[in-house]
Order: sequence, then C-alpha cells, then structure tokens
Amino acid sequence: MTASGFIQRLAPGMHWARRLGQLAFIVVGIAIVNFFLLRLAPGDAAEVLAGEAGAATPEFMAALRQQFGLDQPLYVQFGKYLGNVLRLNLGYSFRQGMPVSQLIGDRLPATAILMGASITFALVAGTALGFLAARRAGRPTDTIISVIALLFYATPVFWIGVVLIVVFSVWLDWLPVGGMTTIEAGYHGTAYALDVARHLVLPAVTLGLFNLAIYTRLTRASMLQIYGQDFIRTAVAKGVAPGRIAVRHVLRNALLPIVTMLGMQVGSILGGAILVETVFSWPGLGRLAFEALFQRDLNLLLGILMASSILVVVVNIAVDFAYGLLDPRVEIG
Repeated sequence: MTASGFIQRLAPGMHWARRLGQLAFIVVGIAIVNFFLLRLAPGDAAEVLAGEAGAATPEFMAALRQQFGLDQPLYVQFGKYLGNVLRLNLGYSFRQGMPVSQLIGDRLPATAILMGASITFALVAGTALGFLAARRAGRPTDTIISVIALLFYATPVFWIGVVLIVVFSVWLDWLPVGGMTTIEAGYHGTAYALDVARHLVLPAVTLGLFNLAIYTRLTRASMLQIYGQDFIRTAVAKGVAPGRIAVRHVLRNALLPIVTMLGMQVGSILGGAILVETVFSWPGLGRLAFEALFQRDLNLLLGILMASSILVVVVNIAVDFAYGLLDPRVEIG
C-alpha cells in the first residue's frame, strides 16, 4: 500500500477523533459557563430551606452552607466542580438526598420518550405537509397548509397545551389530563405501554406542533428551489413520472436542510420540554430542572444542563452521519 493510500484510509478515523476532541472541549466549556451563570443568580439552597422552615438562626444557616459546601470560596467550588466533571461525576443533590446521576437516570427515559415522539411527529407530519404544499404550489391546498403552519408557529407552546387539555381532556374526555401513567390502575406489559401512549399523545403533539410548522415551511421552500434546477428539467424532458421526480429527486435533496434544522432544534426542544412537562405533569428532565431552579439545587441543575449538552453533541454527530447517507456527494472527511 502506498503512503497516500494509507493516509486516505486513515483520514476518516483521524477526522472523527478530532471531532470528538473538539466536542469534548465544547462540553467542558459549556459546563464552565453554566457554573458561573448559575452562581450569578441571587440566593442559595440554604436560603430556600430557611424560607421553607419559616425562619432560621444565623448559626443554622452557616451550618447548612458548610454542609452544602457553599461557605467555600468560589474558586474552590469551581475547582471541585470541574474535577467532578472531568471524572464524569455529576455530584450530589442535597435537596433530594440522592446522587445527581441517579436522579437524571430516573427521569431521562420519560424525556427521551417525549422528545422522540414529538420529533417523529413533527418531522413526519411536517415533511408530508411541506411535500404536499410544494406539489400544489399556488393552489388552495398550498395556501391552507401555509396558513396552518404559520398559526402553529405563532402560537405559544404552553397555550397550545392548555387548549388541547380543555378540548380533548375536559370537553371530550378522550385523553388524560396529565402524568405519564394511571398509577392506581396497576397496568403491566402491553396494557402499561398503551396507557403510557395515551398519556403521551397531548404533550408530544403540543411539543411537536411548533417544529411541525418549521419543517413544513422548510420542506416546501427547499422543494420549490430544487424544482427549478437543471437536473430536474432533464428528468422531466426524459419523461420521468412527476411522482417519481418529486420523491426520488426533489424530496431526497430537500431533506439536507431539514436534517440540519433537526440537529439545531434539539436544544430548543429540550427548552420547550420544560414548559410542556410542567403543563402536563410529565415526570421528565424538564420538570426536574424547573423544580431544581426554584429550590436552588445547583448541583442538580448543573447536572441536567450537562446531560442536555451531551445530548445535543451526540445528535450533531448523528447529523453528520445522516448527511453522508442522504447525499454521497457530502464527504464527511
């Protein structure tokens, strides 16, 4: 094997090693920024506990701060935190009396289910509506789809959730108001999965409608742009069926910006999950972060932010792989 051939075979591995190193550096940087931003907020866990108790002596407050390590200088706290991050140790939640990693592990499946369902719903439905709008560009169907997408895009997520609860839970009594399961029913197996699915419908649709509007508009715009390119005119001149052109040639090329948007929106979906999980009492990371913020449980909040950052990084790596699968012209290396 020649030297150039060996380098070519080695290049993809070197690229991914370099990318992983960069992403690890980014995660550590995010952890540092989160630490100092949260320390800028007034109050701490000791003050929250004192407020819940109604009153507290200065000695009791000092003892609490010593127990939580809040009496130490900021640089000492930062050094301990950074050392824990490098050892993949997320610390201990004194408010919950549990390790942060265990709390996140308990809530992560619920958030993963909610995010997976909402992203799938938004991606499939949004792409289908955008495809239909592009095929019917300038016709009433296109206008109706565009108006609906604009309506979903402009409506706040929490308001959509409240409206869906009123309509489908209060008026029609079709779906549960909140929670993840019917606790008193004691379901198991298939019955339990179906019960979770019934509780999942409203929060997943609520979280997905905003992103559905974005994917609809993006798919339509991308397809209309590709319809005007030379290789599409060539396919039409050869007599290729319009449906085949739309699916095999136009839609496939239009998916690249959609995949890019998907990678960028994971962070916003996590942010939206905080509102949705609070409205629907969904026991996920978003609701846990909301509770940790009000309780000033900084260790737990930093751990959730760290887990969210890692999730966004992993999704962006998956986007790089998807690029190469959708368009072989995109060279990952």
